[in-house]
Amino acid sequence: MVKVQLFLGFLSFAFAVFCLVDAIGTTQPRNLPKWAWIVMILFFPLLGSIAWFVAGRPQPTPPPSAFPEYDRPGRMSSSDPTKDEAFLRDVRARAEEQRARYQAEQRRKQAEGQQEDGTDGDRA
Repeated sequence: MVKVQLFLGFLSFAFAVFCLVDAIGTTQPRNLPKWAWIVMILFFPLLGSIAWFVAGRPQPTPPPSAFPEYDRPGRMSSSDPTKDEAFLRDVRARAEEQRARYQAEQRRKQAEGQQEDGTDGDRA
């Protein structure tokens, strides 16, 4: 029985120390000023720690995007629809050109491979 109480006391102490360090290290706590959270955790270790965890910790912020221009509000709305249409036409034209070059390259490689084998490719 003493071991269980000792273990629970150690957990309570460790939780209070963790919450105290977390409260000291934070910049913008919620609901109360930083000093009030620290005093509450010091004077009421278990209740103050639970309260800090529930109501005091700052909300987690999402990690910064690798592409911050995508995080801009309203980025999906086009400023000039005619420029968008022209851009999409150019993209499609480049894609078709790349596709045609790739197919021509594949046909050339296939023809070279058949010439090396000495076959025409008409065999079944």
